[in-house]
Amino acid sequence: MYAIVRAGGRQEKVSVGDTILINSIKGEAGDSVDLQPILLVDGSTVTSDADKLAKASVTAEVVGAAKGPKITIMKYKNKTGYRKRQGHRQPLTQLKITDIKA
Repeated sequence: MYAIVRAGGRQEKVSVGDTILINSIKGEAGDSVDLQPILLVDGSTVTSDADKLAKASVTAEVVGAAKGPKITIMKYKNKTGYRKRQGHRQPLTQLKITDIKA
């Protein structure tokens, strides 16, 4: 059984036991998080009806915080001596899927 859930502004395909990285959410390691299912697949049965999905739930546990890859931003203007370097690492949260209820 797997589900497509909305997590951290994106859609993720998850099944029980999977670990996923999503945009940072509030919570510490060990906290439980409920994710909103968009599509639920159980063998050959696909559930996409909004009424049935309202009863379904996907539960995940926060494993910890992480950071995304380093992104380097360079700005340069010709003949003026203007150079600017900036870096960014996106804060992420690692989740482990514990339960999918249909």
